[in-house]
Amino acid sequence: MARSVFGRSEHTAPVVVLDRDRRLVEAARRDPAQFDALYRKYLPQVYAFALYELANHHAAEDATERTFLRALAALPRFREQARPEDGPEASTFRVWLFRIARNVIANERRTQRRQPAASLDAALGAGLSIADATDVEGSAVLRDEAAIALRAVRALPDDRRRAVLLRFVDEMSTAEIAGVLGKSEGAVRVLIHRALGSVARELGAGRRGGHS
Repeated sequence: MARSVFGRSEHTAPVVVLDRDRRLVEAARRDPAQFDALYRKYLPQVYAFALYELANHHAAEDATERTFLRALAALPRFREQARPEDGPEASTFRVWLFRIARNVIANERRTQRRQPAASLDAALGAGLSIADATDVEGSAVLRDEAAIALRAVRALPDDRRRAVLLRFVDEMSTAEIAGVLGKSEGAVRVLIHRALGSVARELGAGRRGGHS
C-alpha cells in the first residue's frame, strides 16, 4: 500500500500537492547543484534545531551537514504531498528535512559522552535575547532565567523537547511538528503544553531559590 510523506496510507485520507518548495525541489532533482537553494533556505533553521539539541557548535555543524547530505541523496524518493488541512503554505519538504534532522541528531546524542563546559553559553548566544548591556543587573537576571529555562528544556523528555524547539526556535506550525514527530496535532499540543508547564515550574523554583 502506498504511503504519504507523513507515513499515513494514501487511501485513508485525501491528499493533494501543496508544497511551497516544489519549484526548488524539482530544480534540484534535475540538477543536484541546484540543491544549494534549498540548503541556503533551511540551513539556519536546521542548524538552530541541532544546536539547541546538542549544545555544541561543532556537533551541530556536523549534524546539519549530515542532514543535508542525506536529504540530497534521498531527494529522488521525496514526495510532495500534504493533507488539505495543512493549508496552501505547507512545505512537506521542510517536514521531511526535519525528520531527517531529528534522526541524525538522535544518533549524535546517543554517541555523545559529555557536554563541553561552554555549551550552555553557546546555546544561549544562539537565540536567547538578553537585555541591553548597560542594564547590568537586569541583564544578569535575564541571563540567569534564560539559563534555567534552557536547562529545563534540555531536561525534558525527547518528544517534549523537540516539540518546543520546533515550535519556538524554528517557528513551525502544529501540523508541521506533527509531521516531523510522526504524531497527531492534538498530541503535539499536549506535548508543548506539558513542556511549557515544566519549564515554568523550573523558573518559579529558580526565582524562589534566588530570594532565599
